[in-house]
Amino acid sequence: MNAQRVKDWLVYFFVRVAFCVIQSLRIETCDAVSKWLAFLACDVFKLRRSVVDENLQHSFPQLSAQQRHTLARRTWEHLILMVCEIAHVQRKLHDTNWRNYVVFRGKRELLHYLLDPRPRVLVSGHFGNFEIASILAGAFGFHTYAVARRLDNAFLHKFVTRFRESKGQFILEKDGSANLIADVLNSGGTLSILGDQHAGPKGCWVNFLGRPASYHKAVALFTLSSGAPMLVITCKRIHGQPLRFEFGVEGIADPATLPDERASVSGLTEWYNQMLEQAVYSAPEQYWWVHRRWRDAPPPRRRTKQPAPATPTSDQQVQRPAA
Repeated sequence: MNAQRVKDWLVYFFVRVAFCVIQSLRIETCDAVSKWLAFLACDVFKLRRSVVDENLQHSFPQLSAQQRHTLARRTWEHLILMVCEIAHVQRKLHDTNWRNYVVFRGKRELLHYLLDPRPRVLVSGHFGNFEIASILAGAFGFHTYAVARRLDNAFLHKFVTRFRESKGQFILEKDGSANLIADVLNSGGTLSILGDQHAGPKGCWVNFLGRPASYHKAVALFTLSSGAPMLVITCKRIHGQPLRFEFGVEGIADPATLPDERASVSGLTEWYNQMLEQAVYSAPEQYWWVHRRWRDAPPPRRRTKQPAPATPTSDQQVQRPAA
């Protein structure tokens, strides 16, 4: 066993022990501890402080330095509590007691498209507790196929994959899964994607929270090439209540009724990006400001697509579900 493998195993062992400790605590205790750990991460160790502050300064220029600092600490609270909720949810949330933990927004539209014989593409982002969303779908018997990058640590990768698939979420590796993705769509399955991942200089560039960001063109192409409706979903923690979530449908783009301005890679990418942006503005502390979403500027030869109004007009067929 080489040195890197030993290091990976030790990291895996630490994660498993931490997971067991978290599961042994009450979720209310985890909530209280997350506030102390957030103070250490944000104020003492100043983890990723420059990245977080730069992201917040661009996205919320009206905030003072103190307000950005407060929001940064609340972001760390969210991230730490998110891990605790993931550790607890599989033991606590079942198909008989889900009402104790989840409220739905747009439930009728969601069920309509989940029961539709056509395939569907569920798009979310690094917002709220997106892992809980997949667990919820599996708990109700709706299996999803998620596209994810393989973890570098083989031990952790196996653990995380087994954890996700125990509730009916099947993982398709990001590289080399084109045929498997096609099979999912051709068979009327449900594809689940995090839509706010950096796609590099060759991606589709649209504005996100005030700055150009690169998006994977494949997300829009899955819908445009297969006729699969795209549903933008979020799983937002209800303020002040750990392990309590609002599962919301932010918007639906059905290719059967898609207006011309959305029936393109750039148009559809811009649309679902706007839906995610509105969700972030509703609870900014629940977004992953710690990751480098805006890694570089768009290539000079490309023009950045300017966002359309946030709320579709009445003659557009992109839907905003009722409460």
